[in-house]
Amino acid sequence: LGSLRTEVDLVFPLLHGPFGEDGTIQGLLELAGIPYIGGGVAASAVGMDKEIMKALFKQYGLPVGDYLVYRRHEWSSRPEQITATIEDRLGYPCFTKPANLGSSVGISKVHNRAELREAFKLALTYDRKVMVEAFLDGQEVECAVLGNDQPEASLPGEIVPGAEFYDYEDKYVKNDSERIIPARLSPEQTAEVQTLAIKSFKAIDCAGMGRVDFFVLKSGQVIVNEINTIPGFTEISMYPKLWAASGVPYPELIMRLAELALERERERHRG
Repeated sequence: LGSLRTEVDLVFPLLHGPFGEDGTIQGLLELAGIPYIGGGVAASAVGMDKEIMKALFKQYGLPVGDYLVYRRHEWSSRPEQITATIEDRLGYPCFTKPANLGSSVGISKVHNRAELREAFKLALTYDRKVMVEAFLDGQEVECAVLGNDQPEASLPGEIVPGAEFYDYEDKYVKNDSERIIPARLSPEQTAEVQTLAIKSFKAIDCAGMGRVDFFVLKSGQVIVNEINTIPGFTEISMYPKLWAASGVPYPELIMRLAELALERERERHRG
């Protein structure tokens, strides 16, 4: 680590999923004394574990959809009881996903008991915890956040999935989804999304960057789905597109992220 420190001024950890987005690499960089872009160890860990993230959001009074979480041993020992609980509380369709993963890997949209069994089997290949979420019928909206202790929110954008839902293939391979910036929201809804994005960012004590995903229901209610502490930076990713539409072009965005990382490093050494 000592020799690495002399060669690296700043790290931009564009790594998704376990070890890259869960606080592991962030902890390594802090041990090495190397500044890095994005959330710290705690924010990254909370942002990766959807159960803890949603519990924290609820504690901060943020609106979240209904959900249930089960461990591997629980599903193995009482699948029929869990199935009945899911059907009674959430109904079909619902979504299952690994609690600690990203990029929509391992997610299933479930319509019946047979699909639920297969969905749990899939999710449990990735994680010991499975989150089951109620289906929310509405617009899928994303908002980018930039900053440290005084973050700013971008214009919201909207995802219209090309498949039944916005899955890994749609995000990274097929690119069949339609991206609409700004999102088709009222001025009041836009302001609410931006406010909730900043509150979500602050709730997990995030830093640098984050993308907050929402559902805007047909009733007009805005629901916080999750925060991504390392949003995508591919040519089709929403985070840079949202900031470009908000007046922050890509080169300026990268420079601001670097400045925010160095600012946080100075703050950390101040104690």
